[in-house]
Amino acid sequence: MTPMKIFSGTANRPLSEKICEYLGEPLGNMTVEKFPDGESFCRIEEDVRGKDVFIIQPTCRPVNDTLMELLVMIDCCRRASADRITAVIPYFGYARQDRKDEGRVPISAKLCANLLECAGANRVVALDLHSAQIQGFFDIPLDHLSASPVIDEYINTLGYSPEEVVVVSPDAGSIKRATKHVSAVGGSLAIIDKRRHSGSEVEQAHIIGGPIEGRVAFLFDDMISTGGSICGAAKVVKEMGAKKVYVAASHGVLCGPAIERLEAAPIDEVVLSDTIPLLPEHQKLKKIKRLSCASILGETIKRIHNHESISQMYKSLRFTTGQYF
Repeated sequence: MTPMKIFSGTANRPLSEKICEYLGEPLGNMTVEKFPDGESFCRIEEDVRGKDVFIIQPTCRPVNDTLMELLVMIDCCRRASADRITAVIPYFGYARQDRKDEGRVPISAKLCANLLECAGANRVVALDLHSAQIQGFFDIPLDHLSASPVIDEYINTLGYSPEEVVVVSPDAGSIKRATKHVSAVGGSLAIIDKRRHSGSEVEQAHIIGGPIEGRVAFLFDDMISTGGSICGAAKVVKEMGAKKVYVAASHGVLCGPAIERLEAAPIDEVVLSDTIPLLPEHQKLKKIKRLSCASILGETIKRIHNHESISQMYKSLRFTTGQYF
C-alpha cells in the first residue's frame, strides 16, 4: 500500500498532533514560514514522491493567511510528486458566503473550492460546513464530517434524563441539526423564530415547540461567531423558564464582542470542539468546555488511506473525546 504522510499548517498544530497520536503516525517534517513581506512559504523536509499525503489546516483567523498557506502547501506537495493530496480542513473559512443573496456580491465559498482544486488537491475533508450545499462546489471528492458524536457523547455524560431535556434550534436553518441531536440525547424539540436585520443584528421573536419551562435547554449551532444569535436565543429560553442553558457548537470563531456577550448571557456552559484554537483572551471565559474531534478526523484519514467507507464509521464506531480540556 502507498505510504501515508501527514503534514500540518500553522493554523492548529495541536489538533494535528492529536490526530497523529490517534493514528500512531509521526507528523511530517515541513517548514512553513513567512517572508518579511508577509508572503507564505513552505518546504518539505522529507520525501513525498508517490506518497498518500494529508495536509491538516483549518482556514480560521487570520483567514486569508491560513487559506493561502494551505494552497502553498498543496502546491508544494503536488510539485514534489505526491501520489494523492487530501486537504483536511476542520473549519472551512468563507463558508457563509455561499450564495448571491443580493446583487453584485461574490460567492466566495465557490472561489475557495476552485482555488483548492487548482492548487492540486485530489480530495477534501471538511467538518460541519456552514451550508451542506458547499459540497457541490467541488468537482473532487469531499467527505463532510460532523462533530456531533463527540458533542452528544459529552452531553450524555452530564446525566440528564430525556424527560428534563429540550433541544433548541436557534433558527429555522438549524432544525435538521437539532433533530439529529434529539435522536442522540433525547428530549423534546423547540425552534426559535429568528429575524436577521443585518450581518450583526438579529431578533429572536418567539419559540415553536417545547416545552421550555423547568427544562435543561441545549442550543446547537455549527459555529459561534460574534455570539449575537446564540446569546439572544439563550436569553429567550431562559426567560421562558429554562432552569439551565447549554450552548454547543462545532466551531468557536469567537470574533468581535463574542466573549463579552457569552459572559453576560444566561448560559451555564459553552461546549466547543477544537477545530479552531482559542486565543489568550478567550481563556478568560471560564464557562467554555472544549472537546477534541481528533478521533473523528483521524479515523477518517485512516479510512481514506485504506479505501474504506466513511459513512459506515458513524454506524460501527463509538467516538471518544478522550480528555476534556
